Parts: sequence; C-alpha cells; structure tokens
Amino acid sequence: MARVTSGTTAKARHDKVIKAAKGYYGRRKNVFRVAKQAVDKAREYSYRDRRVRKREFRALWIQRINAAVRLHGMTYSQFMNGVKLAGIEVDRKMLAELAVNEPQAFASIVDQARSASQ
Repeated sequence: MARVTSGTTAKARHDKVIKAAKGYYGRRKNVFRVAKQAVDKAREYSYRDRRVRKREFRALWIQRINAAVRLHGMTYSQFMNGVKLAGIEVDRKMLAELAVNEPQAFASIVDQARSASQ
C-alpha cells in the first residue's frame, strides 16, 4: 500500500500563513517559521485590542465632554450627575458628538443638567 504524504495539506497551511503575513517586513513575509510567529502575535494583538479599543473610545468621549462642559463652568462629574438627575438618556458617545458638532444643543443639555443638580 502506498504511503500517504501530507504535502498538499502542508502546502495549503503554509500558503494560508504566508498570505496572512502579506505586507510584513523582511523574512516575516515569506519564511514560514518566522511568518507563523508573526501572524500568531498579530492575532493575539488584534484579539486584545478589540477590547482595548472600546476603553480608549470611552476615554476619548469623556475627555471631549469634560472639555466642552468646562467651557460652561461645570466639571465632568457635576455634569454627568446633573444629566442623570434630569433623566436625560443620552450616552457618552452622543454627548461627545453633540459637544463637537452641535454646541447649541450641547449647551441646552448643560443648562438642563445644571438646573437639575441645583
């Protein structure tokens, strides 16, 4: 009985890794052993950073809201407490968007939050 080799499947597996390493620098793009390490590490980073991205965007929204609220003489924590007390159900993403693109609308929300907290 003939011996079955894994040449076809090994070639396909190697090609898949090399294709994933397209654009990498040096031997990382065309040597299987090095490319496999590079692709594995890249996948670890992408898995981790899909979660980190959410944290970073939330931090960015908070910074933008804080900067816009301070122009109206409040702090971020005072503003968010006022928003909660006023019953305004707008998330931080939308508040940051309003602060940057719609200053008048954001100013009215700040006024409502100020009156609710006093």
